[in-house]
Amino acid sequence: MDKIEITKLIPQRKPMIMIDKLLSFSEKEVRTSFKIITDNIFVQNGELQEVALIENMAQTAAAGTGYNAYINKEIPKKGFIGAVKNFEVYLLPKLNDIIETKLNITAEVFNASVVEAQIFCNDKLIAKAELKIFLLES
Repeated sequence: MDKIEITKLIPQRKPMIMIDKLLSFSEKEVRTSFKIITDNIFVQNGELQEVALIENMAQTAAAGTGYNAYINKEIPKKGFIGAVKNFEVYLLPKLNDIIETKLNITAEVFNASVVEAQIFCNDKLIAKAELKIFLLES
């Protein structure tokens, strides 16, 4: 992967950034990582809260869309979560943990995608969900 500043790929800005690096990209799969740090607005009692895990999944999708636009010399489209389904959390990551998020695109119709997301910490599955994501026309 090219070392690209993550803010060139996603529309979010601090303090809402919930991914650090784009690890891999293909047409059907995107992987990112994120280190949990003290000043994260979603850390409570030393743990990253559930809402941040959903945002991390959505930003992983945004990073894939942004990287695809980047390599094609296009402007990335902005998007939003239309639905979250089967969201399960098995463990909340703690301060200084690094989480890796794997997103598989299972369906695409017009400007809508259905993705399955999994978050891992220390190679252990800690959360998963299915998201419907809609991209806005420029």
